[in-house]
Amino acid sequence: MAGRFIVFEGIDASGKTSQARRVAKACGGLFTFEPGDTALGAELRRWLLDGSTPMSPVTEALMMLADRSHHVATLIEPTLESGRHVIADRYLASTLAYQGYGRGVDLQRLRVATDLAIGPCLPDLTLLIDIDVETANERRARNHEDRFESADAAFHDRLRQGYLEMAAADPARWSVIDGRGSFEEVAHAIDRRLRPLL
Repeated sequence: MAGRFIVFEGIDASGKTSQARRVAKACGGLFTFEPGDTALGAELRRWLLDGSTPMSPVTEALMMLADRSHHVATLIEPTLESGRHVIADRYLASTLAYQGYGRGVDLQRLRVATDLAIGPCLPDLTLLIDIDVETANERRARNHEDRFESADAAFHDRLRQGYLEMAAADPARWSVIDGRGSFEEVAHAIDRRLRPLL
């Protein structure tokens, strides 16, 4: 029996990475992340996050999708087929949010390209850990050399609104978790939602 595929999404500093790691440990699943959780992906990640390297939004999107295609074929699908759960920090919605809603790349074209990259490998559930941009800024110091963290507040607000739109459009496969509470409060809400799946 195939494992479950659970994805955590959200803007930077939402707390999704810590919660994804916690869930993976609790259920014995594989924690993975994008971009960069393969040898090829690590090289792509280095270029993607380097804000000193000029890159068009379309180039950025295609590099993300190259990483994802390789990630799915070499890590995610084989793990799921072995019967083990996969708990991912970011997946396809990140590209739609960051390069689509954030950078302005055409969403319909991005969805078509994403379908090519991932084939039938869709998450069983995407958990959106939702926080407002002001809370995110209070939680972290921005890395001004990071292509995404160095973007202005308007960019991050577009990301958040994009995530919320995607979640509202597909409530069967998405769940929005209020990320403003304590770690324990957020964990409780996540575990309650995941109990029927894991």
